[in-house]
Amino acid sequence: MSEQGSTPENTPPAGREPVFLLPGAVTAMIGVLVAIHLASTFVLNPDGMAQLVFWFAFQPLRILAGASDIVLAVPLIWTPFTHALMHGGWEHLLFNLAWFAIFATPVTRRYGAGPMLAIFFVSAAAGAAFFAATTLTSGAYLIGASGGVSGLTGAAVRFIFQPVIVAQHPETGQRVIVGRKLASFADMWRDTRTRSFVLIWVVLNAAVPLLPLFTGASVAVAWQAHLGGFIAGIAMVGLFERRS
Repeated sequence: MSEQGSTPENTPPAGREPVFLLPGAVTAMIGVLVAIHLASTFVLNPDGMAQLVFWFAFQPLRILAGASDIVLAVPLIWTPFTHALMHGGWEHLLFNLAWFAIFATPVTRRYGAGPMLAIFFVSAAAGAAFFAATTLTSGAYLIGASGGVSGLTGAAVRFIFQPVIVAQHPETGQRVIVGRKLASFADMWRDTRTRSFVLIWVVLNAAVPLLPLFTGASVAVAWQAHLGGFIAGIAMVGLFERRS
């Protein structure tokens, strides 16, 4: 016969510490990206992988091809978003996952899961648009979460360097921390840390096309998607700011 232990009646049960200090939506999105890459790596054969890229990666050439055959342009409806769920290798995936965890976390904690995902996917589409503007006739495909993560980075930059707002509780009179203010575009330029971050980000990504001149090798980095997503995230995050 087993014996059940007892605890004092007024002693609350010990709370469980979370295994990951990430919001649930961020952890879930990471799980989705890992699951898709696992399936594409270990389940699909080369023909299946080619079909996955053909139907879900973003290819700007479809814009021109659609002029002669509209069917070829149909995937442009979803590929500006679905390309962000695919990756070219484990190094590509892990880099984007780390980057995603760092910047999706503060955005999710401030605005919630829905706005975080909206910023991610709209920024991915903006990155695809910038990519299309410079590779329209090349036939290149765009895959990876970089554009969406860049958008979350831009969104976070609007508040992570800003001062904390302290207010007085209307009932108790105690001073409470409300959060960090959302910087206006003028505030971003005036703040040294924010301005430095944005300028370094833009310069580093804009310099990617020049790397082959120094290294002699091509660099498979979609810098256009980074810039497009970053600008989109900076611009749209204010839509989700709560006014109070």
